Amino acid sequence: MDFLRTLLLLQCRRRYYALLDPNGVCLSFKHCREAPKGQQWVEIGEPNLSWLRQPLPTRARIVYRARAITARHLLSI
Repeated sequence: MDFLRTLLLLQCRRRYYALLDPNGVCLSFKHCREAPKGQQWVEIGEPNLSWLRQPLPTRARIVYRARAITARHLLSI
């Protein structure tokens, strides 16, 4: 039963977002399951109140890397 609960919690994990102005200054934070609408929102690891009204540190952003092509994928082409 604990396994199922853990599995469901992983799927419903909320993520953190920061709203940036055109200069990259952090205006606010949001904690939600889906990405907010708008291009100024960026996903971050966790919010830090000292970032408000400051340029968002590069280390704060979550960057998704493209998946590497595997041998299995190449064989299926």
